[in-house]
Amino acid sequence: MCEGQTEEMFVNEVLCEPLAIKGIYLYPSLVGKPGHKGGNFKYERVLRDIRNRLLDDENSFCTTFFDFYGLPEDFPGKQEALSQNQPVDKSRILIEHFLKKLKEDIGDDALTRFIPYIQLYEFEALLFSCPASIASEIGSQLEQKLIQIRNAFQTPEHINNSPVTAPSKRIMEICKSYDKVLHGSLIAMDVGVERMREECILFNEWMSRLQALSV
Repeated sequence: MCEGQTEEMFVNEVLCEPLAIKGIYLYPSLVGKPGHKGGNFKYERVLRDIRNRLLDDENSFCTTFFDFYGLPEDFPGKQEALSQNQPVDKSRILIEHFLKKLKEDIGDDALTRFIPYIQLYEFEALLFSCPASIASEIGSQLEQKLIQIRNAFQTPEHINNSPVTAPSKRIMEICKSYDKVLHGSLIAMDVGVERMREECILFNEWMSRLQALSV
């Protein structure tokens, strides 16, 4: 379940192939009604879609790919997560509250096939795993600025959360023409999953959990 078209593209273009090799087949879809562009993913809409996926097909697993930056302020666990300093702690707290709420609404049994993942702080953090790849698509002259942004943080998942400082906002600040879907897709393919896994601890943990389904 993806937040928007950018995340859906990323699953289709970048994640499907390496996981299919291991016999794991991803079928990304946006939260809500078919045909819309994503966004506006209030908890109630997410709950409905998770319930439908888990209960309609008892042989499949369900996972999420949402950006922390875009979560509604009243999403279960978001306010508690905001009080934490480290991405690992933010993710842990958020997912604990999210799962607790889902268990109240769906029950424990179906959730054994649910793998929650929230991208800190948004999809573009993964692109900062390789600033050179971003520059290759939006302008080689911007590479040093992108490297400076990346080097100011411990990992790409530390690049922070605000309307000014979120990863995509930092890219758009130096490249007004940046297009999340078009450029994001090309950059993600150039960076590659393995480089992202090396740089991003939480993303790597999610991928490991998905890969483990083939055992």
